[in-house]
Amino acid sequence: MSQTVILMIGLILIPVFLSTMFIPYWTRKTESFGVSIPEEFYGSSILKKLRKKYVYRTGILSVITGGAYVYGSSLLEGNEQAISTLIAIVTGMYIIISFLVYLVFHQKMKQLKKEQEGTWTKKSQLVVIHTNFRQQKLTYSNFWFSISFFIAIITLFIALQNYQQIPERIPMQYDFSGEVTNWATKSYRSILIMPLMQVYLTLLFLLVNVIIAKAKQQVNAENPEESMQKNVIFRRRWSAFIIITGIGLSLLFLFIQLTFIYSIPTQLITIIPLLYSFGVIIGTIWLAITTGQGGSRVTAKSKTGDGTIIDRDDDQYWKLGIFYFNKNDPAIFLEKRFGVGWTNNWAHPLSWIIIIGIILLAIGIPYLLGA
Repeated sequence: MSQTVILMIGLILIPVFLSTMFIPYWTRKTESFGVSIPEEFYGSSILKKLRKKYVYRTGILSVITGGAYVYGSSLLEGNEQAISTLIAIVTGMYIIISFLVYLVFHQKMKQLKKEQEGTWTKKSQLVVIHTNFRQQKLTYSNFWFSISFFIAIITLFIALQNYQQIPERIPMQYDFSGEVTNWATKSYRSILIMPLMQVYLTLLFLLVNVIIAKAKQQVNAENPEESMQKNVIFRRRWSAFIIITGIGLSLLFLFIQLTFIYSIPTQLITIIPLLYSFGVIIGTIWLAITTGQGGSRVTAKSKTGDGTIIDRDDDQYWKLGIFYFNKNDPAIFLEKRFGVGWTNNWAHPLSWIIIIGIILLAIGIPYLLGA
């Protein structure tokens, strides 16, 4: 593995570490470690201390993980398969341990809320529905995805037009040194894999854009007008990001298709996907920092409430503060409690149908095309 590739992977891991560490600062101010709280309590000294402790502990975990990656890669230099396995194991362990760290703070937050229950329950709890919310332009037009579909058509045309130039064995997978690790025999089925994956992923991004538009309305009971304005900005920014990311991914698959036909340096074949991944991660973090969950970090001028009204406490439906189960809620999609973005109502059968369908298509398309 070249030093350049090691550096690129490291640059991808660092933003991932940072996003894990600073999630508590990007969530709504009415939620803390998956537990609902009065907004005025978000800035209290005890919660500030909790957030700092979380950053410190996940920061130590990130340093250890990064160190394990660098040290392991140096020991296994030249053994690409072993390095790939190392990255998978280290990343998997990082996800598991960081989740366990979160659970510790989630339990602390639940205990803290229990201690404060007498004070918080004195406040009126309301669910606010803004009647003008759905009249707002919540996302950018789905028409923008026609660009990605057009790129897929170009990819297909190039593949068919240059079919005779494609070698009998097509490289389908590379290791970090640019060496081919998986081949496919040339056929019309095998060259269709890239255009079909482009169409599949574009449809997936289009679905995400629809989810952003249709997701459950969540308006702050204390400042409904300001909350609505922020949430509209939040949805539109993520909609734009999804469209741009989708176009970039379609271009990436077009580039991969071109590698079947033309002689392109293997280092470039390895680095370009890494650069794309790095750009997406940086863009995601930038959006999280500037926008926050539900638009919580967007600056808006509006009246602030007097602290006598808070959002309805629905902690009972949030398992571990992350998984939402509410069979009485018709909404399929809603904002995450811990993190930035959206999640499913897992008590709704359609949530499972959608997820299983996405997974089966992702596995089935390459399998049916012999890739």
